Amino acid sequence: MPTIAFASSKGGVGKTTATLLLAGELVHAGAQVSIVDADPNQPMQRWAQLGEMPAGLHLVTDVAETNILDIIDEMEQRFAFVLVDLEGSANMLVSYAISRCDLVIIPLQGSQLDLNEAGKAIGLVKRQEQAFRRSIPYRVLLTRTSPAIRPATLRHIEGELERNSIPVFRTMLMERDAFRAPFSFGGTLRSLPDGAVRRPEAAFENAQAYAQEVADVLKTTGNAGEAA
Repeated sequence: MPTIAFASSKGGVGKTTATLLLAGELVHAGAQVSIVDADPNQPMQRWAQLGEMPAGLHLVTDVAETNILDIIDEMEQRFAFVLVDLEGSANMLVSYAISRCDLVIIPLQGSQLDLNEAGKAIGLVKRQEQAFRRSIPYRVLLTRTSPAIRPATLRHIEGELERNSIPVFRTMLMERDAFRAPFSFGGTLRSLPDGAVRRPEAAFENAQAYAQEVADVLKTTGNAGEAA
């Protein structure tokens, strides 16, 4: 079953948000999903404490360098998708997790600083490919973009990514209150209380397009799961 890691050496790029959004959409489509919270700050554990875990979603905490591979192996046997929310530093835990991945998602906001840090994550993926002599697909995911404005900085970042032949998701995660709301109310985007956010339909469409593109990438690499 596919294992997908979310990697970035910079905080605040939307890594945990992207993890939970994908998990929520996969569960909404009927898949069984395990989230491995490998970030020492344990953002997913704090989210889980807000309320009852949504049906079809499982969370693993207490992750360390010594057990990350065993955890991934076990979760792959039990769940259709395994999503690993990685910590920011490039340590052995992160390297081990990436070595087992079918896809690495690298969230990136439209700034040069974020682009520089994304380059470090890509470099780590490339080193793991060399070490294990296998291809590890990755994609950059642009996050927190404006639905209405495409600033010059974002256009510059897109140009840099294209010039360097870095694969990028067509779908961007827009700046939406609905994407932050589960970390206040618990649950997933699809289970938010009525009236919690304005215009949730736009957020649903954005999240669904993101999840579908992830599924499409997995299909092209031969690693699609049950809900793809």
